Amino acid sequence: MIVQIYEIQTPEEAQLVIGLGVDHVGSVLLSPEHLQDPSLKEAVAVVQSAGAKSSLIPLFHDPEHIAQAIRYYRPDIIHFCETLPINGSAHPEVSTALERQKSIRRRFPDIQIMRSIPIGQAGHGAKIPSLNLAALFEPFSDWFLTDTLLSAGPETSAEDQPVNGFVGITGQTCDWSVARDLVQASRIPVILAGGIGPANVRQGIATVAPAGVDSCTRTNALDAGGNPIRFKKDPEKVRALVQAARAATDRSNR
Repeated sequence: MIVQIYEIQTPEEAQLVIGLGVDHVGSVLLSPEHLQDPSLKEAVAVVQSAGAKSSLIPLFHDPEHIAQAIRYYRPDIIHFCETLPINGSAHPEVSTALERQKSIRRRFPDIQIMRSIPIGQAGHGAKIPSLNLAALFEPFSDWFLTDTLLSAGPETSAEDQPVNGFVGITGQTCDWSVARDLVQASRIPVILAGGIGPANVRQGIATVAPAGVDSCTRTNALDAGGNPIRFKKDPEKVRALVQAARAATDRSNR
């Protein structure tokens, strides 16, 4: 069972989570204006030297900027997580995202690609064509990651999400029945994300049977008001998540 943790931006924190048993260490590029971050580059190097996989999300769309980032950081995985319009594969934005991913695939065949598949919140999964979108992107992806799309319905827009235009960091679980269907339909590994934390990771693994689990918001440290702090992990939550995921896998293999 792969354990992936996101929003690791420094070599010190990368070393910390690797020591806690994390397999995939994810980092985020916030904008092309801050494309080259020596500390983040060192974090990627720390991950790779430890034998773990580095994953990098660019929160921008221009293929040339993405290519520059790949050349500078040389991550193991480049992760695309645009929201993708929920009215289906015919939407021009879906075609644009697909062509962007194809371009990066051609230019960097040695870099694996992870694609986030948006899934509605629990009980709303049927409102989003998640499996149809996955079928389009599967030939050009090495990994899928489920993630929660907020306000799942006809009125849903990119602006409804915590990061405009991108799916993720909601802290809310996606519809696990759809995630399970994706696992069963997919020919590539699926990582379960969307509101995953120490308290529910065992149930998520038992219900969905993914290749791995991913956590961001629910393993973050909290501020005085109990709100997650972006880019700051709680080591004890990470430790508990890893232990629970391993225990769930051990139980299923008996």
